[in-house]
Amino acid sequence: MVMQAETTTTVADDVVPLAQPFLNGREIELVTEVLRSGRLSLGPMVTRFEDMFASFVGTKHAVAVSSGTTGLHVAAITAGWGEGDEVITSPFSFVSSANIARYTGATVTFADIDPQTLNLDPAAVEAAVTSKTRGIVPVDIFGWPVDMDALSKIAGTHDLTMVEDACEALGATYKGRNVGAAGVPAVFAFYANKQMTTGEGGMLVTDDDHLAAEWRSLINQGRADSGQWLAHDRLGYNYRLSDIASAVGVAQLEKLNRILTMRREVAFAYNRLLADIPGVNIPLADGDGNERSWFVYYVVLDEGIDRNDVMLKLTERGVQCKPYLPSIHLQPYFRELGFREGMFPVAESISARSLALPFFPQMSPQQQQRVADELRDVLAAG
Repeated sequence: MVMQAETTTTVADDVVPLAQPFLNGREIELVTEVLRSGRLSLGPMVTRFEDMFASFVGTKHAVAVSSGTTGLHVAAITAGWGEGDEVITSPFSFVSSANIARYTGATVTFADIDPQTLNLDPAAVEAAVTSKTRGIVPVDIFGWPVDMDALSKIAGTHDLTMVEDACEALGATYKGRNVGAAGVPAVFAFYANKQMTTGEGGMLVTDDDHLAAEWRSLINQGRADSGQWLAHDRLGYNYRLSDIASAVGVAQLEKLNRILTMRREVAFAYNRLLADIPGVNIPLADGDGNERSWFVYYVVLDEGIDRNDVMLKLTERGVQCKPYLPSIHLQPYFRELGFREGMFPVAESISARSLALPFFPQMSPQQQQRVADELRDVLAAG
């Protein structure tokens, strides 16, 4: 077959795109292998992908699913949450980390975030625990590892189950240990802007044999553990990942260390370029065994700067950017539950001032310099 050079999404030459997947001919080669095999689903490529992923993270089991959200839903089901339960999570995240508790019938309770890590503040989590609390969904936001030791202590004290939303943190380490290998069910995601991609897709990880078997049944329409064809012994879902998507995943895993290194180099270059721009606060630096896995590159603007106006002007200058992230509790369907401004002031402040800049592993120094120059000029113009 004809091999293809590393590719990027087509955008106008004068626009710096927000994100691009890092692909080459290996993805085409493995997808073609699957197509020629005729095994497009429930085939050996899924198992190959799962085994490679488990080895990378350092867990006994990895179970491929159709998205990070479906993985979180399955983990929430097996956590046993339901009607009358409360589940604590962060208001500063993508909505799926809160939605999954609601899928089970549980009530979502938010706790505010730490202003430096942007992850759940353990003290706020402790304060949010009630007699109805049954679980915690910590989120490794922007690839920064949550304080699992502190949260695990809280969970142990109050007999709570945890599901780690590690969808943005593949390759991160917490106190020298891979995120996802803390003994808590964890979920990763492979949307096109993530560290690695399968287009759509996700992965559940655990060391628990029984839990992994239950997950495999739930994602395959509740298929009986006996494996007998069309025998279903529980309510399940079609949350499977195809062999075609898994082929892309295998190709991505083969070069994942390279991708992570490239993303880190781009991030560190941004740190140097942006550190002296007035009004711009760059991400928290690695330390104490904690190492970020770079999902996006974000900045937090000083109070008093109109973030939305800055975004508009950057976009007009050909620099794509996004508000990362709006506070979940202020989304319309959570407002209907009674959530309002002022309830989680740290999250709300960060949400109003945070900004994701163009970021992808193959980003050129010239593109980064342009982003930095345009941001500097926009802020200087006021």
